Amino acid sequence: MTVSSTPGALSTEARNLHWLLTNLVEEVPGLLSVAVVSSDGLLLLSSDPGQHQERTPSPASPRGSSADLATIVSGLGSLTVGVARLMEGGGVRQTMVSMDEGSLFVMAISDGSLLGVHATPDCDMSVVAYHMALFVGRAGHVLTPELRSELRQSRERDQQAEAGLR
Repeated sequence: MTVSSTPGALSTEARNLHWLLTNLVEEVPGLLSVAVVSSDGLLLLSSDPGQHQERTPSPASPRGSSADLATIVSGLGSLTVGVARLMEGGGVRQTMVSMDEGSLFVMAISDGSLLGVHATPDCDMSVVAYHMALFVGRAGHVLTPELRSELRQSRERDQQAEAGLR
């Protein structure tokens, strides 16, 4: 399992959020990729638990790219908020897309931030949704504007360091 960013260089709140994400990934079988996305669509935190497993990735799959999952989660989140407004349905709490080759879950965290999970087709959807709700309940009060800014800066440093290694 890989979690982006270097937790040791982060605040206690950021390390706690990393721990919550790691716990989600380790507790729930069948997760392929997880992303926490800010309200403006930026990837804050991600994990690709299935990246070391043997499998044949689909060319159209975001499994290997947290940025792709973040884009999908952000777009789907925006779309469902628009639908809820048109239908006068109130706030969107969760969106689930079931596909032949997997499932996508999107859940609101706070201030428009989203938790997105890409899972295998045979995952137990109720277990995924339950653990996502636990994550959201625990992370919602922690994900302040200051923490989001810290996570963005940390991701930028990681990307710059990666670019320097190439």
